[in-house]
Amino acid sequence: MSAQRGEFGSRFGFIMAAAGSAVGLGNIWGFPTQAASNGGAAFVVVYLMLAFLLAYPVLMAELTLGRHAHGNMITALAKVSRNGTQRGLGTLVGIVGIFTASLILSFYAIVSGWMIGFGLAYPLNALGATDASTWLSEFSFNRNLLLMLVFMALTMTVVAGGVEKGIERWSKRLMPALIVTLVALALYVLTLDGAAEGLAVYLVPDLSKIWSTDLIFNAMGAAFFSLSLGVGTMLIYGSYISDEEHLPTLGAQVALVDVGIAVLAGFLILPAMYVAADRGVMIFNEAGGLLSEDTLIFVVLPALFDSMNETGTVLALAFFGLMSIAALTSSISMLEVPVSFLVERFQWGRLQAALVATVIISVMSTAIVANFDALFGLVITISTRYSQPLLGLALCLYAGWVWRRDLLLKELAKNEPLIEPTLFMKWWPWYVRFVCPTIVVVILVRTIA
Repeated sequence: MSAQRGEFGSRFGFIMAAAGSAVGLGNIWGFPTQAASNGGAAFVVVYLMLAFLLAYPVLMAELTLGRHAHGNMITALAKVSRNGTQRGLGTLVGIVGIFTASLILSFYAIVSGWMIGFGLAYPLNALGATDASTWLSEFSFNRNLLLMLVFMALTMTVVAGGVEKGIERWSKRLMPALIVTLVALALYVLTLDGAAEGLAVYLVPDLSKIWSTDLIFNAMGAAFFSLSLGVGTMLIYGSYISDEEHLPTLGAQVALVDVGIAVLAGFLILPAMYVAADRGVMIFNEAGGLLSEDTLIFVVLPALFDSMNETGTVLALAFFGLMSIAALTSSISMLEVPVSFLVERFQWGRLQAALVATVIISVMSTAIVANFDALFGLVITISTRYSQPLLGLALCLYAGWVWRRDLLLKELAKNEPLIEPTLFMKWWPWYVRFVCPTIVVVILVRTIA
């Protein structure tokens, strides 16, 4: 492996980096309200099952392709191709993957900037800087642009440091901080009036919905997207794994951390929403469903914090700090996708590659900020609803059908302690060939419909 590419220095560092890539804003603001709207614990149980029936096998496809090639997505798909047509298609898939990761980051950086803005607004307001606080928390072109650029600069700084001294070092700091903050906030919120009702909504299963097609499809989509699959981030991280590591174990540990944090977020978000309701804050939309995503984060919870005076300032700072960390650990992996390509394709240094990729994505993001109403939702739809599942399907097809089975098993057998094929090696190649593509197609059709 090229020294310039780098390699994760420890198993813990990889798990924290990969889990950080998977644990993003959606895990914290989306999963709990999805669970509450789809049968509570019934949804959680189905989600956990599908996380290991769908997300884990697809995650292993990305990690295995990445480590086999020790290169970017284009290199990985070309290496397992058997002829020129497959290499050409692999190159196309790789290019689309790099563009999709960049496109997702272009809107993700805007939302992440809002997290920073809200996090700073509360202490500034407490210190009497009300004008600055209002500016940071109100929607405007200048505010959106500045905060996006700040967030992209933070992301670039980490990625420019390299794999071990940048991504791994900061992931080992940020992810434990995220988990500790999440647990502390959840424990405090659970002591407040109204929290028990939210906890019941989350933990008491509505068994009438357990076989609902809506519940199953929603859990299926949540499981797939929660591990940031389909855009090559896990493939790139897999390319930085040492050949000495046991991939199936690593993949399982990453999946466990990711789903664990998503489930843990439910113990914070839903009780917090019902605490807000107890204080007179509207938490349901006109259709009777729980408010979610940006409305939850930027309307419901700020109203709760505002009702708590000095305590609310501390909670707001901790909460938006938590969200900023979740956003940063995900954005690092997204920026690494184009950066790794530039480093390998043009033999650039990491600083140059990170700077060029950051400038290009920041220009894309600026265009969205300048034409927010027209572009923001469109970019999200194209990149996450269509491109990401299609890329996930392509990666499954390359791992299951294009890659020669004997070479695939040889890659999996590296550092396998048993001489006889393990259960994983017996079922996974078949599973990723037939079952995973079918499930991804179902997700895609359901998304389009």
